[in-house]
Parts: sequence; structure tokens; C-alpha cells
Amino acid sequence: MKFKIDGFVLSIIAVIGIAYVFPYWGTADSGVPIDTIGTIGISLIFFFYGLKLSPSKLKAGLKNWKLHLLVQASTFLIFPLIVLAFYPLIQNEEQQTLWLAFFFLAALPSTVSSSVVMVSMAKGNIPAAIFNASISGIIGIAITPLWMGFFVQNAGTDFDFTEIYTKLVLQIILPVVFGFFLQRYWGEWAQKYNRSLSFFDKSIILLIIYKSFAGSFEENIFGTVSFVDLLILFIAVLGLFYLVFLITGFVAKKLKFNTEDQITAQFCGTKKSLVHGTVFSKILFGNMASIGVILLPLMVFHATQILILSIVAGIRANRPVAPKPTEVV
Repeated sequence: MKFKIDGFVLSIIAVIGIAYVFPYWGTADSGVPIDTIGTIGISLIFFFYGLKLSPSKLKAGLKNWKLHLLVQASTFLIFPLIVLAFYPLIQNEEQQTLWLAFFFLAALPSTVSSSVVMVSMAKGNIPAAIFNASISGIIGIAITPLWMGFFVQNAGTDFDFTEIYTKLVLQIILPVVFGFFLQRYWGEWAQKYNRSLSFFDKSIILLIIYKSFAGSFEENIFGTVSFVDLLILFIAVLGLFYLVFLITGFVAKKLKFNTEDQITAQFCGTKKSLVHGTVFSKILFGNMASIGVILLPLMVFHATQILILSIVAGIRANRPVAPKPTEVV
């Protein structure tokens, strides 16, 4: 089986390299309106997201509620509770920042496009994957800030729920709702040009990543993180992914899901959205100097989930699949 390195992962690495060599462009003194471009770009990303939400598919997706409950519980409960268990082990400020970065990763919603693609590759329940990935992003708008609110204040940042949710409403919720109501008119256009819209999404995300890491490099934030802590970070990312993957698989078997639903539960329940992560980091943490460190576990996790699930999807795809008269969502 051939394995192809994800181009977006390579783009992220390149952008971080550019931020390291040319951090000045991402600072407020440079005069480049990255914040303004990012804010407008975020709103457009979620407007297009709303255009792609199909009311009929969302309604049909409610039928398989056990599968959906497992996926959302994995995304918003199992992930955060696992990371929360390690909170008492924090010994210094650097570890506090790294733990907060992991908790931010754990509190994020699932991703849409790669979840559906991976489930499709593995011959899983594709309609259920579309439903869960779509609804996860909507739930995350409310749940992720609530989880983070318990700990961000302890990290020395100004976390004002009123300000945070005002930004969420203006930059995310209203564009999603606006796009959703225009879906009947422009939905087909959004699907037709999905590739171009995806390119736009990734461009905005790369811009936000550059801004985040440029600020961290300019302030030499990574110089305060020891090599041992970074090594622990990489190991912890792998451990977190595998632990949740095993838990969702175990629960799916106990609930007697068929093979297609087990695949969807594991593939959607272990994914975290880099799009939502970079967007939420901009809103939740603002111009916090260590925002590059906050995003680091998420980007490592993003590359890890694509690598591992691509391999697993290839293996699952080779199993014999019996034809079905009807497809259950």
C-alpha cells in the first residue's frame, strides 16, 4: 500500500519555518493586517460551512442515536477527562502551558472533511460520518469555550465569557446560520466548488498559524520549553490518540455496532479539527505570546491522526463487504 504525505501537513511545516525566519511580518509593528484578514477569513470559512450543511441529511442522521452519542461523548467528554486526569502532575509554569495546550486540543470538535474521507476509504458508515462531523462543529462552538473557561484564567490570560461568546456569535455562529439559510440557493454552488473553498479554508488557517508562531518566535517562548517537555508532548500525543481509539472501539463492540458503525465511531471519535483549533485559539487566547505553544500539540495530533488513520483505513478497506439492500444512517 502506497502512503502519500499530506500536502497540508507539509504546508504547515513550511509556514512554521517561514515564521521562524521572518517573524516580524506577524507582529503588530509590521503594518501587515493579518488580524483583520484572519477575522474576515474566519467568518467566510463558517459561512461556507453553513452552505454545505444539508438539512435533509442532518434530519436523517438523527436515527442512529447510539453511534452519534458515542462519537460526541468521545469528542467532548472522553478526550477532556483523560487530559484532565494529568492536571495534578503539573510542577511548573512551562508544564502548565503545555498541559493547557493539550486540554485545548482535547476540548475541540471533530473535523469534517478528513473524517468523511477516512471513513469512506475504510468503507464505513459515510452518512453517519457526515452527520457527526457536521454536528460536532456546531456543538463545539458552545462546549469548547466552556471547557477552556475553567483553566485559561489560571494561565494569566483575560478570559471574559461575554467577550468570548460575542466574538463567537459574530465571527462563527451568525455566518453559519446565514450560510445554512442560504443553503437551498447556494448549496449546490458550494458543493461544486468545494475544492476551491477548501483551498481558501486552508489558506486562512495557514495565515493564522503563521501569525501565532511568529509571535511566539519573536518573544522566544519556545526557548522556555525544555527538550524533555517537547519529547513528552510527542509521546503524549500518540498515547492520547491510541487510548481514545481503543476506548471508542471497545465501547462500539459492547454496544454491538456493525463493522461500518464501529469504523465511523473510531474514525470520527478520535479526530480533532485544526480549522476550529486555529480559529478558536485566535478568539480564546487573543495575542497571548505563547499561542504557538498552545497550537503545537494540535498540529502534531493533526499529522498523527492523518498518518495513522490513513494506514488503518487502507487495512479496513481490504475486508470483504457484503452488499446491503438499504443503507442505515
